[in-house]
Parts: sequence; C-alpha cells; structure tokens
Amino acid sequence: MNIKNINNKNFILDINFLEKKKKCNIYKIINILSKRSNQIEYYLRLKLKIKLKKFNSPNNELKEFFKNKEQIEISKYFENLPKSTIISIFEILMNNISIYKKKKKKV
Repeated sequence: MNIKNINNKNFILDINFLEKKKKCNIYKIINILSKRSNQIEYYLRLKLKIKLKKFNSPNNELKEFFKNKEQIEISKYFENLPKSTIISIFEILMNNISIYKKKKKKV
C-alpha cells in the first residue's frame, strides 16, 4: 500500500464493522493500532532525520541557501503525509495487519 494514496482528510470509521471484520475485541484492536502507529511514526522520523542529515555539513553560505530550499521541500513532503494513526487504520482495513490470538496454556 502506498502512503501517498491515503486520504489525509477526515473519514468515518465504523467501529462495529472493524470489530466484526477482525473478530476481536475493540480494545485489543485499538491497542494494536496504537502500537502500529508508533512503529510508523518512528520509521517516518528516522527517514526524515536521515534525509536531513545530508544538509548538516558546514559549507559556504551561498550553498547553504540552496540546501535550505531542499530542506524545506523535504520537510513539506513529510508534513503532507497522513498521520501515522490514519495509516495504521487503513492498514488494518486493507488486511495488511493480522491479529493472532494467543492460546492459553493449561497448567
């Protein structure tokens, strides 16, 4: 799934539909979504830091002006991406996230 294709606007999510689709408790689903959104957020931050690290070298002020434009473009790109929670919700709706139930061991 491409992140750019996700609609960044508000949308309506039917919780009952999600609960029936995944056959799981809604609180577990929310917990899974929060963990996945944290993973996505960490990945996007890491990606942004790596791209911006290229511009941290001490250079002339003239070159710095052009690099500043590139930094702004990169920052705008990452600002326009959808929030990590929206990405995780779309992942679970598109069945990219699987939910497994742990089997209880009998003692």
